[in-house]
This record gives sequence, structure tokens and C-alpha cells, in this order.
Amino acid sequence: MSSPSLLIVPDRFDAVLFDLDGVLTSTAKIHSRCWKVMFDDFLARRAADGTEAFRPFDIVSDYKLYVDGKPRYDGVRSFLASRNISVPDGKPTDPPTAATVCGLGNRKDELVKAAINRGEVEAYPGSVALVRRLREQGIRTAVVSSSNNCEDVLRAAGIEGLFDARVDGLVSTEFHLPGKPAPDTYLKAAEMLAVSPARAVVVEDALAGVQSGRAGAFGLVIGVDRGGSRDALRAHGADVVVTDLGELVS
Repeated sequence: MSSPSLLIVPDRFDAVLFDLDGVLTSTAKIHSRCWKVMFDDFLARRAADGTEAFRPFDIVSDYKLYVDGKPRYDGVRSFLASRNISVPDGKPTDPPTAATVCGLGNRKDELVKAAINRGEVEAYPGSVALVRRLREQGIRTAVVSSSNNCEDVLRAAGIEGLFDARVDGLVSTEFHLPGKPAPDTYLKAAEMLAVSPARAVVVEDALAGVQSGRAGAFGLVIGVDRGGSRDALRAHGADVVVTDLGELVS
């Protein structure tokens, strides 16, 4: 394989589409922690009612397999299905105390917003360096995230001005786009940038995300391994896996 810094060059690619949490910012840690707090509270209440024995949410396995990279309510459904737990879907307006898919998802979102407001968001220096380098070369950039808080996170990290397009949870709802692992959100970003998927790169740390890039027939899918997912990222569709995006800066 050629040097990592030579993978993304203007004669091969016109745009790079970045996931947010765990790729550009350290917010994957916030999300995984908030999922655990929310699910553990829910599971503990079920155990107290005698519904089933308490088995806590596992940040390592449950987060990666069932919720990472997916729209919030899809993540709730996926994890609950893995435990054979059924609750009503409810409505997006459900309060965060409701024992519904939407209520549980809203509770998790409440926890994430509190962490953002506490100033816990940080951008990865290597990722910011890569984005700046790409833009210097005339390569367009976009953020593709399932989060409704994407704009707030970018602003908190001080990098909102580094992207030509943003496809987040709000945009997905507006255009009725299915979430990752479906390719639709990444395809929408390519459309917004007026580039062909074959001339665009997808950068992801989530298994569902690399599946999305592969399903969309993008020219290159880069996996970011922040902790022991290298083989799984490759198995799910990553062409190349790096531990830090700074490796791609020449």
C-alpha cells in the first residue's frame, strides 16, 4: 500500500465526508457514557420490578454493536432487541421519563446536551489538521452524523467553519433519509457537494458507518480505530484503517 498521506489527493478525489463522533471530535466517549447511564437506569428499574435480572449495558460490546453511528431511536430499538425487550415506540415528543423508545432516546439526548453545555467537547488535533490540509488542496469537506446536536458540537469544538456541507439528524428527518448502515446520508452529502460517490471518501469509526460507505460505492472508505476495532472495521467495509487521522497528513 502507498503511504497513508498519499491516499487522498485531488487527482483521485473531490471530497471527503467525515463522521462526527469519534472521528472529528471526542464526543463518542460522551455518547457511549450517556447511553450507558440511560440504559443502566432503565434496566435497573426493570430488575427492581422483577421483570428480569439486571445486566448492565456494556460500553465496549453493546455500544459498538447496537448503537454506535445509528440514529438515536434506531439505537434504542437495536439494543432492546438484543435483550429481547419490547417497549412501545411512543412519539418524539415523549418526555425523557417515558418507558418508550422515544422516551429513552430523549433521555439519552438530554444527557448528551448537558455534557456539551459543560464544555466536554474536544476536537482531535490530527483530524483538524487533515481537514485543513484537504481544504488547502481544494478538496471539499462535509460532516455526516446521525446526531441532532451536530451543529452545536461543531461549534463547541470550534470547527464549524471547516465544512462545506452538513448532513445530520435534522437533515435526515427533513428528507426522510434512513440512517446508517444505509448509504443515504452519505449519498445526500455527496449530492450537496455535487460530487460523484466514486470521487468521494468516507471516514468513519462506527461499524454501521463503514457499512454505509461501502453500500454507497464510495471511492475509498477509511476506518478510524480508536480502540481495538481494526479487524471489525475492515470486515464491515473499510479499505484502510488508521488510529489517528493525522497519519493521513503529508
